[in-house]
Amino acid sequence: MLSIEKYQHQFVQFLENYTTEKEPQNLYEPITYILGLGGKRLRPVLTLMTADVFNGRYEKALNAALSVEVFHNFSLVHDDIMDDAPLRRGETTVHEKWDVNTGILSGDAMLIMAYQLFENYEATTFQALARLFSKTALEVCEGQQYDVDFETRNDVTIDEYLKMIEYKTAVLVGAAMQMGAIVAKASITDQNNIYEFGKNLGIAFQLQDDYLDAFGDPKTFGKQVGGDIIENKKTYLYLKALEFSNESDQEALIALFSSNPEDVNTKIQTAKQYFETSGSAKATKEAIQEYTNKAFAVLEPLNITDDKKELLRAFGSSLMNRTV
Repeated sequence: MLSIEKYQHQFVQFLENYTTEKEPQNLYEPITYILGLGGKRLRPVLTLMTADVFNGRYEKALNAALSVEVFHNFSLVHDDIMDDAPLRRGETTVHEKWDVNTGILSGDAMLIMAYQLFENYEATTFQALARLFSKTALEVCEGQQYDVDFETRNDVTIDEYLKMIEYKTAVLVGAAMQMGAIVAKASITDQNNIYEFGKNLGIAFQLQDDYLDAFGDPKTFGKQVGGDIIENKKTYLYLKALEFSNESDQEALIALFSSNPEDVNTKIQTAKQYFETSGSAKATKEAIQEYTNKAFAVLEPLNITDDKKELLRAFGSSLMNRTV
């Protein structure tokens, strides 16, 4: 087993060899650009690490890991177009740097390239990877549509929100880990369990993101604290605050999350006050722990050594104790 940093290093080297210059330049240059913007590379690292956990060789999982990363970045290119977002990871988004049509077409090419990478595996592995990938890719699209739908609804439930983040974020984390298990030829039971581990960790990760967006340290969070509040996003914090509040506070909170005042700092502080006094902030932290515990429970039946279970547990704990 390698350290997280070494998996990242090996993956980035593989990625750099993959992103060579091709023609037409205006199709491939934006792809090289978005793939080169960095990020945590969490999903591909999980693919490599899981292959090692199940006694495969991480090198054999590099193509699957790259497929996950190419797909993830394809979804970001198209999400940024839908959100009209000017920045991604602190840099200009693809559709702003080039144009919307280039963003759409380069994104489409990335989806095809993600599938193409499975061709480097023998038939049974290819089939298993492609089947999982197709299911996951469709769920990610469904999750994105739920997210779009929720923007214009005031009746989103907690269950609906959890389903949205499961599909939009968590299933790809689960799939990334299952792909590593598939390449390592782990049993179907172990494949399914490691998927559940990744999925539950992915839900906890997104809930932690919701929490940090409101209560993170501006020095370490990496983006504007309170961004979700400014954009009137109905996060877990918001939905729980509604659930726990009396009628007058509910009305005030709904009004706050329908407003776009010039003084965003006052709006952020007011929202955070509601989150804390209602018990929503506490409930969100409890939900993060609940999904982390669900992930850890799935480790018990895995057919791997105790030290590898502990390594996965330590990795999960480090994600939940992050400040960025």
